[in-house]
Amino acid sequence: MTKGERAGADVAERAATGRAARDRLPIDGHGVFRPPADRADPVQIVFDQEADRLPDLLALRHRRMRASPLAFYRGAAAVMAADLAGQPDSGLRTQLCGDAHLFNFGLFASPERRLVFDLNDFDETCPGPFEWDLKRLLASVALAGRANGFGRRVRAGILSGAAQRYRTAMIRFAGEGELDVWYARADVDDLVTRLAKSRRRRVTRVGDKARARTTLQAYRKLTTVIDGRRRIVADPPLVVPVADLLPTVDRIALEDRIRTMLTGYRSTLAEDRRHLFDAFRFVDMARKVVGVGSVGTRCWIILLTARDDTDPLLLQVKEAGVSVLAGPDPVPDPDGEGHRVVAGQRLMQATGDIFLGWQRVPQLDGRTRDFYVRQLRDWKGSVAIDELTPRGLRTYAELCAWTLARAHARAGDRIAIAGYLGRRGRFDTALTEFAESYADQSERDHAAFRAATKS
Repeated sequence: MTKGERAGADVAERAATGRAARDRLPIDGHGVFRPPADRADPVQIVFDQEADRLPDLLALRHRRMRASPLAFYRGAAAVMAADLAGQPDSGLRTQLCGDAHLFNFGLFASPERRLVFDLNDFDETCPGPFEWDLKRLLASVALAGRANGFGRRVRAGILSGAAQRYRTAMIRFAGEGELDVWYARADVDDLVTRLAKSRRRRVTRVGDKARARTTLQAYRKLTTVIDGRRRIVADPPLVVPVADLLPTVDRIALEDRIRTMLTGYRSTLAEDRRHLFDAFRFVDMARKVVGVGSVGTRCWIILLTARDDTDPLLLQVKEAGVSVLAGPDPVPDPDGEGHRVVAGQRLMQATGDIFLGWQRVPQLDGRTRDFYVRQLRDWKGSVAIDELTPRGLRTYAELCAWTLARAHARAGDRIAIAGYLGRRGRFDTALTEFAESYADQSERDHAAFRAATKS
């Protein structure tokens, strides 16, 4: 059902559409993952995805993915995308994060300087069946529970609680008006007041740490004065200034290309943000390694300053490739993959970075490449998953599930999805079974990856 059709349909009709989708995929059909006999080689999928990445960073990517099944899972979104595409689905589509594992949620500042919790990675965002994101999330919860030493019964309670939280949140959003859903968000200060004292202290500490991670803090950590000029400090291979990567002629050419890119990026900002951006001037740039799944993609940090050296802005310019959810015959975004990422992020996030934008760069490393731009650090924080108790992981997983439901409710037909999910717990049970069986598969894939990359 398209957006226009939803506007003309009544609530009962949309709920009936959701219930009818059970004929396409019954609730119990979401259960145990059984790989087909002709399942694609997961290791080869990972290697194929690396074909256009920077070769000098691939060893680092492999080392990170070899560390554990959960680390492999974080870097292997393309593997799960291929698995999900080969399974029946509900047909109820929304905008997907595309990589909604536990580590892609976190804290950041809203434009009103409130600390909020939300999805924070949209490299793979793409329309698709709503359950793909939820399965990605819950399988990561199962792997995290295993990594933390939790038994199967404990993990089952955590997984069932998270699936139930998504389901009941979607049912609640289905009963609310469009503006209520659009304005809903997880404000950390409001969340703290609702928690018990024992958990309130932990969340408060995480929030305080996030508030300390400001642009100025990053500026002091990442830059220094060299020969009277502010420069980004080398920390290879994670941060490498462009002056250390390229000879002078090539460096100047690349910096000119990036300056031109920033001029085009400016036009993707709202008019008031363009005025703010115009106050800053280019100072320096460096290549930066980020995440697990993104290692090897072209990513730059750009240092700009305004009034003087004490008034900085640090931007991250990150390459945007085709989403792993797009399939073998992707339909390209006419404005580029950077636009796809930004459009999906703006649709799914409750509040966003004021400097979020995109741009294309022609003939960079032999071809036109798409990028999106955002602030490097603005009250950004995350939870230490490996330190969570069973109760803590359940609380965190349920918060992620609520956040995902809110994002899906904004972008899709929340009434149809709620109609599909129903008010009984069969969906929760099925998703718990799926998450554990897919975690088993990820452990096998990780073992195969370790064997293939042992040299």
